[in-house]
Amino acid sequence: MSDASAPLPRIPLAGVIGSPIAHSRSPRLHGHWLRRYGLPGHYVPLDVPADKLLDVVRLMPSMGFVGANVTVPYKEKVMEVVDQVTDRATLIGAVNTLIFRSDGRIHGDNTDGYGFLANIRQEVPDWSAADGPAVVLGAGGAARAVIASLLDAGVPEIVLTNRTRLRAETLREAFGHRVRVVDWLQAGNAFDGAATVVNTTSLGMVGKPELRVPLDGLRAGTLVTDLVYAPLETRLLRVAAAQGCRTVDGLGMLLHQAVPGFERWFGRRPDVDAATREAVLA
Repeated sequence: MSDASAPLPRIPLAGVIGSPIAHSRSPRLHGHWLRRYGLPGHYVPLDVPADKLLDVVRLMPSMGFVGANVTVPYKEKVMEVVDQVTDRATLIGAVNTLIFRSDGRIHGDNTDGYGFLANIRQEVPDWSAADGPAVVLGAGGAARAVIASLLDAGVPEIVLTNRTRLRAETLREAFGHRVRVVDWLQAGNAFDGAATVVNTTSLGMVGKPELRVPLDGLRAGTLVTDLVYAPLETRLLRVAAAQGCRTVDGLGMLLHQAVPGFERWFGRRPDVDAATREAVLA
């Protein structure tokens, strides 16, 4: 006979912290995986004011949360409250995944670079970092994750360009001699010798100006990927495909970066496949 007084197991909670957050597709993604694998749990959007961020994160474990994703504008700020940070999050200077341990400690990781490479390797299995230099457009937080992952994968050189050159120079100093900075006005000239081209800026996104860098230097066979996923096919990807480049959209990075967190929180490593993309785009 069962003991009616025995406490019921707690249903694990996770979420995504940001402000604003209503646009986030992460709840749809994690909700899809929870239903797909029949797992108990909930994943919710959390619009947290900046002055309450650290207090909210500290309270979340006592509310039943096992972890959370962190998005703009809090990826750097949240590092102030974590007890342990992975090497890759330290190198990138930002945390996008929190794990609340049973001992009360808060663990911080950054899976953006993992998601970036996993997306490329899934869509273009024969891509190799050693194929040649990579051109990275932009020098924000996403660029840091992309540069760190490309260097770790073995790209021989990264040509970095940003509308504000000083920000690019700051990243060059952080990542070392394998990063070379060129002026934004000269970005198009760097494409000719590139094996990989990555747009980490918001240019080309719905509601943002177009990416106006000259693209006639793109050569057939170059891998071109855009972190923008709204729209899925940006002007960069459309022009690159017309010139014979291999193209990868940015949605897969969003999907793949979520895999490690979901596995830690809910105990199942999820698959990223066509059904996952459809669920997020629905």
